[in-house]
Amino acid sequence: MTTNVIGQPLPRIDGRAKVSGGARYAADFNQKGQAYAVIVSATAGLGRITEIGAEAVSAMPGVIAVISHLNAPRLAYGEHKGSIDPAIGERLHVLQDDKVRFWGQPVAIVVADTLDHAERAAAALNVAYAAERPVVNPTGLLASAVVPEATKRGGRADADAGRGDADAALASAEVKVDESYDIARQNHNPMEPHATVAAWDGDRLTLWSKSQYVINEQAEIAAIFGLPVKNVQVICPFVGGAFGTSLRTWPHVTLAAIAARQVGRPVKLVLTRKQMFFTTGHRPRTLQRIALGAASDGKLKSLIHEGYGETSRYEEFIEALTSVSGFLYSCPNVRTRYRLVKLDTGTPTYMRGPGEASGVFALECAVDELSYKLGLDPIELRRLNEPEIDEAEEKLFSSRSLMKCYDAGAERFGWSKRDPKPRSMRDGRLLIGMGVASASYPAFHAPSSALARLLPDGTAEIEVAASDMGPGTYTSMTQVAAETLGLPVENVRFSLGRSDYPPAPSHGGSWTMASVGSAIRAACIAVQEEAARRAVADQRSSVFGESIDGVMWEEGRLRRRGDTAPGQAYGDIAASAGGAIEASASTKRDPDVAGKYSMHAFGAVFAEVAVDPDVGTIRVRRAIGTYGAGRIINPRLAASQCVGGMVGGIGMALMERTVLDTRDGRPVNAHMADYLVPVNLDIPDIEAHFVNEVDPHVNALGVKGLGEIALVGMAPAIANAVFHATGIRVRTLPIRIEDMLVS
Repeated sequence: MTTNVIGQPLPRIDGRAKVSGGARYAADFNQKGQAYAVIVSATAGLGRITEIGAEAVSAMPGVIAVISHLNAPRLAYGEHKGSIDPAIGERLHVLQDDKVRFWGQPVAIVVADTLDHAERAAAALNVAYAAERPVVNPTGLLASAVVPEATKRGGRADADAGRGDADAALASAEVKVDESYDIARQNHNPMEPHATVAAWDGDRLTLWSKSQYVINEQAEIAAIFGLPVKNVQVICPFVGGAFGTSLRTWPHVTLAAIAARQVGRPVKLVLTRKQMFFTTGHRPRTLQRIALGAASDGKLKSLIHEGYGETSRYEEFIEALTSVSGFLYSCPNVRTRYRLVKLDTGTPTYMRGPGEASGVFALECAVDELSYKLGLDPIELRRLNEPEIDEAEEKLFSSRSLMKCYDAGAERFGWSKRDPKPRSMRDGRLLIGMGVASASYPAFHAPSSALARLLPDGTAEIEVAASDMGPGTYTSMTQVAAETLGLPVENVRFSLGRSDYPPAPSHGGSWTMASVGSAIRAACIAVQEEAARRAVADQRSSVFGESIDGVMWEEGRLRRRGDTAPGQAYGDIAASAGGAIEASASTKRDPDVAGKYSMHAFGAVFAEVAVDPDVGTIRVRRAIGTYGAGRIINPRLAASQCVGGMVGGIGMALMERTVLDTRDGRPVNAHMADYLVPVNLDIPDIEAHFVNEVDPHVNALGVKGLGEIALVGMAPAIANAVFHATGIRVRTLPIRIEDMLVS
């Protein structure tokens, strides 16, 4: 039974609501009698609070409360660590003491009857500090870097891994590359700021809150306030972009709940753009070393990847910085090393393509550099070192289409027209460069549940506590349900974004379709089975017989096998059963399959840049990404996801950089005038394509994620194109005009 809905480029089901203002985001859920809260952020990077001038501010117009560690409730802060939270350390206990751990830490909240009154009062609140000088620059601290505690317990971000003797093989290699790479700290900066509306009803709390992980926010806030989990409800039907910044539950959610309880009325709290630079995570700055040794024919003999990432002093944030280096290329001698540098900053968090985006940049730039030393085409060098298995885990790949991606991408891009000599291609006075890079990201699958409901009117409802930050989750999940049930898309209503729906994993990590989609498919199959049982039980003397084994579903109708009659529709069965028919299902990856196969998506990214040799400006003129990502549920949405990720890669390569003042840890460019991101005029002709890849091992749908991988290879492709255009090898991100203006 199929309606051929999967694989169709359907437009977004929620598109009209979004463009017409019908989609409600967290800050849109205004409540009757609502007050407004504004956070007062620390203006010291380390130290203690010595004085808070609350008395004068409390007398200002409209002010209802000034809350700080002096009068805030002592919260339970019960034990809770969701899958997204750092395994080591303890989250910030907001307004529980006088310590300042980083610049911008919330030190007070002002609650008033209007937002204007709250902002004015917050700006007037005087807070004095016994300040110390924070340490915010990891440079020079690598010798004191620590082995992440969590990596000692296993997991995908191993601190030390390898095979053979990489150092000896490097020393004896005929051709070598040994370089260092520095990637700046970056901030997510989605369109929608973080926001929470909190309302108490006795000891029950409702949060309308921007979240990529509603059930984790529910559990976190319940633990913080010492409440039963069922007493907290989190509602988030739409997320206006996030890129990882809303995966965790940050202190502003707790502050909104504190304020609402303290003043006895609902409270809305929306972060400013500036506050989002220091209280809701960031991509950590990384320092890396890549050393490659090869024979004169291009075969890799040694690969060394050493990486350092920043973290806060109170939590250890880890990411898979060095993981791809173990399996992307065939090499008998590999050594990877990952360490953390503890700084006086807020805890970093996952940002699109976390770990892989940074690690692949260093690796792919080094591979490109090696190709020039060998006199080999960069694609041919990669082809020469294409592995047959995952040599790090000694597993078969569930599927691997990297070379197919290169073949298809090279043809579309016109790679054969590239003159391999650096600084040899021009368009008038502009220097033209072409670069390429590999991309990879794990094909994750997390446990998830879903509920399917068949209604007497012939429609179906699907519920799951997932989120949608923009990739088209409403649409793609509806397609999965419609095809499984054999219904038209318009007869399926998919609902998400409530913590009282069946639990789902975080909306991140490129695992939503694999995890939630598989659970929806299973729930739809389960509700079909339940409907068949109801029909057979209701008509034991009819053509259906005594068992559901003798019946089948086709196009949403139940009929006896071999029968050509129209059959009984869902609505008829539900009506006969006296109402809706429901079924739930949960899915997870088969551990036996996971133990046998290495599961990843792969891609090849091509970029062309134009560099003005006189002023050093760099413009990406066109880019093509070709991906092997298993089954594509909706090509239109998938291409949009990839184009968005590639645009993010342009930002990573050429623009995005959060600069901290080393004297106090203040982000000096915490605004969109100086924190540069790509705008429409920066976007070139971008294409995303997919190779036909069948992978029966990853999950029941055969899908792999797309959200992360599309960003992963873009920055190195651009950096390699810049070298081809100019002959200047830049190993820091972002690449700046100053890097081009060298003698």
